[in-house]
Amino acid sequence: MTGNSMYARAFWLVTPGQGEIRAETLNPPGPDEVQIQTLYTGISRGTESRVFRGEVPPSQHQAMRAPFQQGDFPAPVKYGYCNVGMVELGPAEWRGRVVFCLFPHQDRYVVPATALTLIPAHIPPGRAVLAANLETALNTLWDAAPRLGDRITVIGAGVVGCLIARLVNRLPGCVVQLVDVDPGKESVANRIGVRFTTPEQAQPEQDLVIHTSGSPAGLVTALRLAGFEATVLEVSWFGTQPVSLPLGEAFHSQRLTLRSSQVGSIATAQRSRWDYRRRMATVMDLLDDPVLDTLISGESSFADLPQKMAELSQNPGGTLCHRIAYPAVD
Repeated sequence: MTGNSMYARAFWLVTPGQGEIRAETLNPPGPDEVQIQTLYTGISRGTESRVFRGEVPPSQHQAMRAPFQQGDFPAPVKYGYCNVGMVELGPAEWRGRVVFCLFPHQDRYVVPATALTLIPAHIPPGRAVLAANLETALNTLWDAAPRLGDRITVIGAGVVGCLIARLVNRLPGCVVQLVDVDPGKESVANRIGVRFTTPEQAQPEQDLVIHTSGSPAGLVTALRLAGFEATVLEVSWFGTQPVSLPLGEAFHSQRLTLRSSQVGSIATAQRSRWDYRRRMATVMDLLDDPVLDTLISGESSFADLPQKMAELSQNPGGTLCHRIAYPAVD
């Protein structure tokens, strides 16, 4: 600590493929600000892996900025948006409360109080790192607009795919299948209560197909499974990876619609009545589901984050949401 300032530690991508923890000076919070001590962060593996590998296209450098990002793509950059912490300093009504913030991996930080979402007392803080991914799943389903009784396929049994499948499976009359090339994901599907299948065994003639795998092959499968005049909703972000599609096959004769969904903007149908705060408040309600704990596949200490991020960027099998735990700081 120096004068009224103190030090914080933050994870920075120094150069593509290499990260480190750096010390930063933290100024005291202003009248409308709060100081947070981080309890957990979550790694949004698909997006953060591409950022770590330096795969953000130059045309998307501005669009892909996180709310509290520092630095610029490709590096050095401080990136992340799944932070759960406790308010140390700030207005009395916030002190001691557990909150979610779209902040990078850092053990202590200062933000405007308006950037926080209160985590209800009955929601375990460790589960709340899923909030950003659950926000994506909610916005996806707004874009997808599934109908009662639809045959729905979700391709990619990662965190976002599992969350989407869990939510859409609650709709009366809908028949949902979760598709992944890894047969080991069947156990995860069973735990969240959704039917699992491989691409080869998946049922065709689907009314709605939602693609989340991040693999071009998965999108090809999505087009193959879609029924006549069905919608294929693309949720994956491919970064600099090129994607080749067989649009000369059934795409035209089946009159398919291929659309994108991205969480940065509220879905069109909701936009006139919803703002980001209302959407995140709904996410907190949806977190009241103990089954979601099964999507936390591992935990590491903050000190090990540089090595762990390098490992996760290679897309090891079996990883869903990897949680980072922070020691108490003085």
